[in-house]
Amino acid sequence: MSVRWHSVRYVCATVQTTNAPGNVIVVDDERDTAELLQLGLKKRGLDVRVATSAFEALGLVAASSPDVIVTDVQMPGKSGIDLCTEIRAAHPDCIVIVVTGIGNLDMAIAAMRAGAYDFLTKPVSLDVLSIAIARGLEHRRLRQDVRRLRSQASEVFGGDGIVGSSPALRGTVELVHRVADSDATALIVGESGTGKELIARALHNLSPRRNEPFIAINCAAMPAPLLESELFGHVRGAFTDAKTNRQGLFLQAGKGTLLLDEIGEMPLEMQVKLLRVLQERTVRPVGGDTEYPVQARVVAATNRDLEAEVASRRFREDLFYRINVVTIPVPPLRERTGDILVLAQHFVRKSAARNDKQVMGISEHAAKYLLEYDWPGNVRELENCMERAVALCEHDLVTVSDLPQKLLEDRRAKLVISSEPSELVTLAEMENRYVRQVLQAVAGNKTRAAQILGIDRRSVYRRLESPPPGSMTPTDDSQPQP
Repeated sequence: MSVRWHSVRYVCATVQTTNAPGNVIVVDDERDTAELLQLGLKKRGLDVRVATSAFEALGLVAASSPDVIVTDVQMPGKSGIDLCTEIRAAHPDCIVIVVTGIGNLDMAIAAMRAGAYDFLTKPVSLDVLSIAIARGLEHRRLRQDVRRLRSQASEVFGGDGIVGSSPALRGTVELVHRVADSDATALIVGESGTGKELIARALHNLSPRRNEPFIAINCAAMPAPLLESELFGHVRGAFTDAKTNRQGLFLQAGKGTLLLDEIGEMPLEMQVKLLRVLQERTVRPVGGDTEYPVQARVVAATNRDLEAEVASRRFREDLFYRINVVTIPVPPLRERTGDILVLAQHFVRKSAARNDKQVMGISEHAAKYLLEYDWPGNVRELENCMERAVALCEHDLVTVSDLPQKLLEDRRAKLVISSEPSELVTLAEMENRYVRQVLQAVAGNKTRAAQILGIDRRSVYRRLESPPPGSMTPTDDSQPQP
């Protein structure tokens, strides 16, 4: 396995395998070549051992379960293709990268059929090999995560579909458990789509009121007169269409729980009447003279900053303090990144069962797109995304082609943004940086990178020959660097 060395000034600066450390075994019957690769990869933060035959490599694999195998093809006794087949059969999570001097299609097909993750031809650059290893490690991690999510039962709190186990969500659920037995009015706050009603249902189901009604009303969905009638009820003749007496939601809830969703949208004239009900614990139907006791626990929810609303005189301060006895924050999905794939898998199974489709889960590549998206619409947006994906899916796994276009465009847009948001660079520097990112994404294939960028190979080489922004030029170019 021959190695092509590059001077530092020609090295793609965006290659950083130290962000994804792993255990690597390099297999080559030429020990000097294998040890040279070992030295170069160790400088990139990898733990590397050497084997000079397929039989020695199998022994190392059995003893240490490495993450990646880099193997030559032409070796005495057992070829690299045979080694790849045996390793993949016994250790399916192990990433195998095959390197050969015979760069023809038949050899590449044989390597892929044997289960190789990547196929590189000699002379192989350490930079290209490092990129391939880094991508293989990431692929391995995603595959393990997705497999774990497929096999584990979703962790559901309160029996109401609150799925996840991230620290942010656990804090919310622990607070729900602590206040469930109380009769205190609770205010659930969080962005739209975070699942505030699910938290309210969990609060109800964990309380002594669990066998009583749970009733929810959206305070933003109706004008003040209709909302008053819905909440308090009315007597016959109270207004034109009041042909019979009607019991309001406060009384329909009985000894259960009444959720006033989007309370921040409630008109000011209704806020006064609601405040009186909460203070007196009695309700008078519209047009009636009799007051009835209110026994239901009141829970309010909002996606607004009610303190700011109070300061702007759009929400009554006295009502705010009346409902804000216990505040339960619901974190946005961007703060629950550990729950994204768990939720996505939950929604895939739910949608597949409802639509009678044999969709079992999410591919590793699609999972990466889900993890990199910011989800401004939170859990609701994720659920809609997975319902769409299941509807379009033609296989047993959701793939990238099944995801909404905005997820794909969002990831492409992020490729041109510096990893240091505060760093301002010239347009030329940004161009060069993007070229290196595209090259990394295609494992160093300059022809493919040129096609994606819409430029010729010479332009790719020219940008790579320029020192990357912030890099240091070595004082002695005569010393080869891996």
